[in-house]
This record gives sequence, structure tokens and C-alpha cells, in this order.
Amino acid sequence: MTDQQPQQQQQVQLRIDESKMNTTYANTIRTSNTHDELIMDFGLNMPMQTPGQPPMVVFSVGSRVVMNWAGAKRLAMSIGGAVRQYEERFGEIDINPGQQPDGTPPSTN
Repeated sequence: MTDQQPQQQQQVQLRIDESKMNTTYANTIRTSNTHDELIMDFGLNMPMQTPGQPPMVVFSVGSRVVMNWAGAKRLAMSIGGAVRQYEERFGEIDINPGQQPDGTPPSTN
């Protein structure tokens, strides 16, 4: 039988450097992936109306973030926790405002 010493936890100091940070707003995301990475393009959906043309939405990409899958899973867990806390405090977030649960617009009777 071997004596096992309890492992001592070593504290690591974390410093956050925001000197090169850019802040942008995004109202949509496009994702793609490879075997090794998740690619996320953040940007703005902007409706465009041109006379004589069908309505169009332009997706203007502002930022691209590429992550490995372990980082992507940690991000998903972090965002899931943040959304859960927000909804516990303020109520459920409606991701389809103005639509019925089946995705159809409300009737105007």
C-alpha cells in the first residue's frame, strides 16, 4: 500500500488585458466547421429593399472567431449558463417575437 499525499491546489493569478479589444454588436451568427475547429462569423442582418427587386437580407460579417472543439464546448456551457440565469431573473427570452409557436405570423382577424 502506498501513501498518497493530498494534492495541494495551486492558485493561478489571471490578468485580463483589454488594451487591444474591439467591441462590436451582432444580431446574427453563421457557423461552419472542420474536423478540428468551429468557425463563427458574427455580424448584422440588414434588410435591403430595392425598387423592382424582391426583398433581400444582407449579412454583413463583422468578426470571425475560430475555436477548437474543447473551447467551443466551454463557450456553449458558459453561454447556456448565462442564458439560464437571465431567464430565471427576467423570464423566458422569445427568439421569434411576433410569431406563433409553429412559426407562422399571428392572424390579423
